[in-house]
Amino acid sequence: MNTKKNKKIPQPQTEPKKLKEELETYKKQYLRALADYHNLENRINEERERIGKRATKAFVLKLLPFLDNLEKAEVFVKDEGLGLIKNQFSKILKDEGLEEIQILGGQFNPELAEAVDVVKGEDDNIVQDVLQKGYMLDGEVVRHAQVKVTKKDL
Repeated sequence: MNTKKNKKIPQPQTEPKKLKEELETYKKQYLRALADYHNLENRINEERERIGKRATKAFVLKLLPFLDNLEKAEVFVKDEGLGLIKNQFSKILKDEGLEEIQILGGQFNPELAEAVDVVKGEDDNIVQDVLQKGYMLDGEVVRHAQVKVTKKDL
């Protein structure tokens, strides 16, 4: 006689079709959760970049009066060391994305400059003189230039 017990093979409780449906449901949930995670990761990176740019802008705005004073001092004090310091400081700011708005002699643009005085000239709305330089940081105006603008009929 056979002393081994006949082992029964367990029958699946559910049908393969139902298992496939459950697997597909879990797969969709997993992919949705993964997509949500990637979206969250992207939003966090964008927010981190935005905060960094805002901090850089605020810091540069605090430094602009110092740059203005260096440029004014350079006019009155003829010292090679002062010029070197101003140039080095300007380079540091430029490396951070700061650009001077070049507007002198061009058409007045209220998005880039503020007209603080009007003088008689041959044409209308030409920038005659820059009283305070304007600057852009990464393509965004951080300080408008203050300028004198020409007017024909004055």
